[in-house]
Amino acid sequence: MTEGPPDDQRSLIERALGLVTDVRAGEGGTALLMSLNLFLLLGAYYVIKPIREALILAMASGAQYKSYMSGVIAIGLLFAVPAYSAFAKRVPRNRLVVSVTLFFASNLVLFYLASLSDTIRPWLGLLFFFWVGIFNMMVVAQLWAFANDIYDEAAGERIFPLIGVGASVGSLAGSIYGIATRGANVYVMMLAAAGMLVVVAVLSQVVHRREVEREARADTPPPPPPKDSGGGAFGLVFKTPYLLLIAIFTALFTLVNTNGEFMVGTLVSDWASQVEAAGELPAGMDKRSFIKAFFDEFYFWVNGAGVFLQLFVVSRVVKYGGLRIAFFILPVVALLDATLVSIVPILAILRIGKIAENSLDYSLNNTVRNMLWLPTTREMKYRAKQAIDSFFVRMGDVGSALFVFLMADLAGFGVRAFAITNAVMIVGWIAVAWMILKQRTAMLEAQGIQEEADAH
Repeated sequence: MTEGPPDDQRSLIERALGLVTDVRAGEGGTALLMSLNLFLLLGAYYVIKPIREALILAMASGAQYKSYMSGVIAIGLLFAVPAYSAFAKRVPRNRLVVSVTLFFASNLVLFYLASLSDTIRPWLGLLFFFWVGIFNMMVVAQLWAFANDIYDEAAGERIFPLIGVGASVGSLAGSIYGIATRGANVYVMMLAAAGMLVVVAVLSQVVHRREVEREARADTPPPPPPKDSGGGAFGLVFKTPYLLLIAIFTALFTLVNTNGEFMVGTLVSDWASQVEAAGELPAGMDKRSFIKAFFDEFYFWVNGAGVFLQLFVVSRVVKYGGLRIAFFILPVVALLDATLVSIVPILAILRIGKIAENSLDYSLNNTVRNMLWLPTTREMKYRAKQAIDSFFVRMGDVGSALFVFLMADLAGFGVRAFAITNAVMIVGWIAVAWMILKQRTAMLEAQGIQEEADAH
């Protein structure tokens, strides 16, 4: 990457941000706002996520329900993605981002009200799991699409690691909040998350106005809504080889990750049942609170490691190794984890392995996956990205649910069999990642852009 401008052209804040990545003069304000936006969004998600786990895993056969709900979510996305795509092509980006974010914030208020009903409350675990499965894919994908729309290829490679810091720190803050409020009413915490989403919507509008003013000063026309090339979001994915490979990659690595989550959920649920049966639950805790406490601590370590990686590792790996190195670090770690668990399938080992995997996924892998979209068109960013980051992720979850049904429910296989299966699939994950990078290089060459990692 090229060096930043002389210090006297940058603000004090922009020079300080240089500790994380290369920030040029005039870039600091918008980059910080986008980072703050992702901080709040991921913070809200990590307030919500332990609630989701607690509500469904406290149900009888909750781990199985959790896997099967992925199929229900995928069906829901077959309707949600086309609806989002249709809305996206009719409205400017600020109205799209703000409206969708406020819609999901209002849903959390409705869930709180539903929890007051004795009739609905027993089923709220399934309903809330379904909702979170839609929310965490669509809203996070939308905000990263917004970031992709703001930055070009060169600026995005520099700024995305900084924006990712907001996501990582927000995830950690949400986990800390969950630990600090341990024992609090889980339904009241939904209202706190709703308030955070409202602020996300406001900040998105602020960023949009800043960009409109910048474009006006530069005499650049404002960005139009994504054009319609026909065929909808899914048609765009299937007719574009680069996008199709990203879709396959997304489904495959999600399948591996969800299998891992099933293994963790199974071992934790079994452990909680044993502790409950032995009468050894901590004072003031029921099984639901015990499970939530495990996941609060688990996500704390995941997100703490993720913050460290995002602050001090991600930008340097991207700068000196490029995607050709960064893209393969997570699958190598995942392969090592799967191999160890296949040998010794216990929670202590799986917990450490999943902390390593998830912290890399939420920092390095999340950053490089979103960088894949920098050379794409606006239509691809807002419409195809939504389809891939929501529907194809859920198809990976559906694949995992099928494995659970065939291997756990019918065949009675345990955690070791899932670890061996994951190890095999990770080899395919690595092969698809290699093909994506070949397609990306060809796309950049067609646009006359040299990959900056080549200079190192």
